[in-house]
Parts: sequence; C-alpha cells; structure tokens
Amino acid sequence: MVMFLFLVVALAVVVAAVTLAVVSGGESAPLPEAAPERLQDPLPPDRPVGSADIESVRFPLVPRGYRMADVDDVLTRLAAELAERDARIADLESALAGARAAAAHARLERPGQEGQR
Repeated sequence: MVMFLFLVVALAVVVAAVTLAVVSGGESAPLPEAAPERLQDPLPPDRPVGSADIESVRFPLVPRGYRMADVDDVLTRLAAELAERDARIADLESALAGARAAAAHARLERPGQEGQR
C-alpha cells in the first residue's frame, strides 16, 4: 500500500512538472525549421585530391548521423597518408631526374664509346 501511494505521489509530481514546463514554455509557436547544413568545401572534381583539400573538408552535423570526431580522425589519417605519398612521389621523381641527368652527362662525356657497343 505504501508503495502504491509513493507511485501516485511521484506520478502527480511528474505530471505537475510537465504541465508547468508546457505552460511556461514561452512562445506557443513550434520551433522554426532549421535549414539543412551543406558541405562547405567539397573535394575538387577537376584535379587530384591533395592533403590540403582533405584537411579543409568539414562534414555537417546531423541528428542520428555519424560522430564528427570519428570522421575527423579518419580524415586526419587520410591527409597524413596522402602527404606521405606525395612526399615519396616527389623524392622518387627527383631521384629519377637526377639519374637521367647523370646518364645524359655520362653520354655527353663519352660520345664515341656508345657507338662501339
């Protein structure tokens, strides 16, 4: 019996609190519709994506969507991998250019030996 009385009093308190919140809620109009957020900086369609492009992309917040921190972690990792790839490509291209220049220089120094082979 005591438990039933406690539940009735608790229910009355909850109903009173909800009624008070609804009555003193301010404006009676519903909340205005929020404009959906759009992706501000899409990836460039006309050139390869670089690490700066990925670092500048920000996804909009959505209810029931993905966690922004998780997306930022993935994008940070992807940007680092792209920067590492770009640095490696630049190193390989400079090494190739150096090797080609050395080979061309060697051919210029020994023009007669190339025909004897």
